Amino acid sequence: MASLALTPPVFVILAALIEQRAGLHYAPEDRELLADKVSSRALEAGFESLLDYYYFLRYDPAGPAALDALIDALLVHETYFFRDRLPLEVLVEEILVPRVRAGQRLRVWCAACSTGEEPLTLAMMLADRGALEHVRLVASDLSQRVLDRARRGEYNLRSMRALPAGIEGRYLDVVEGRPRVRAELVAAVDWRRVNLVDAAAISEMGRFDAILCRNVLIYFQDDMARRVVDSLAQALAPGAPLLVGTSESLMRFGTALVCEELRGAFFYVRPKESP
Repeated sequence: MASLALTPPVFVILAALIEQRAGLHYAPEDRELLADKVSSRALEAGFESLLDYYYFLRYDPAGPAALDALIDALLVHETYFFRDRLPLEVLVEEILVPRVRAGQRLRVWCAACSTGEEPLTLAMMLADRGALEHVRLVASDLSQRVLDRARRGEYNLRSMRALPAGIEGRYLDVVEGRPRVRAELVAAVDWRRVNLVDAAAISEMGRFDAILCRNVLIYFQDDMARRVVDSLAQALAPGAPLLVGTSESLMRFGTALVCEELRGAFFYVRPKESP
């Protein structure tokens, strides 16, 4: 397939545009990788140079929608049910269910949920413990395409590779070789399109009793990651936890959140005295 040259000056302005829009960071050594992905989109759109394509994305009235489509193609949507299961079990069993049994109604947000396996895993865990009807699950992603797929509740067999016993036939069924999550579980999740670099959009979502933002911050530069963490921290109710990926640490950001360990899982908790 033909490709278009991505010169260093065009790489700089194009990468900056992508990072400004979605937080995704491309270092100079990623130039060829980005060129391969962007070139095909530009050629499909009828452009003969990536500089012209940049000007279209940056200044044309149709540019923002095209930029979102490009970013969607760049995003990594690898996930599956019960991924990194321990922190989810600890969150449900040690934090959410005891509060539900104490008579509280909770809000939990799965940020950057991709195709939805994580919030649906939480829904299954909560339903197993009789707590789902007392927890409002909100799930968001930047990609409208993956959200549409999540709303259908239709998956592939790879999504089941860590599925524990007792889930198939109870919370999902395999129909003609494709897993389908039960409709009542999909309906229990409020699916929303949210850009995590948009602090105002996060603020409008209100307060949450727990937020999950796993395996997302690794794609951001430290300054951008710090901004996102600050926005998420403001969306936490006092005493509420933020759960990030096992390979992610917030300590280098100087966050006001306090790291706590429960049963081998680590959470970043907003102090109860926070305003």
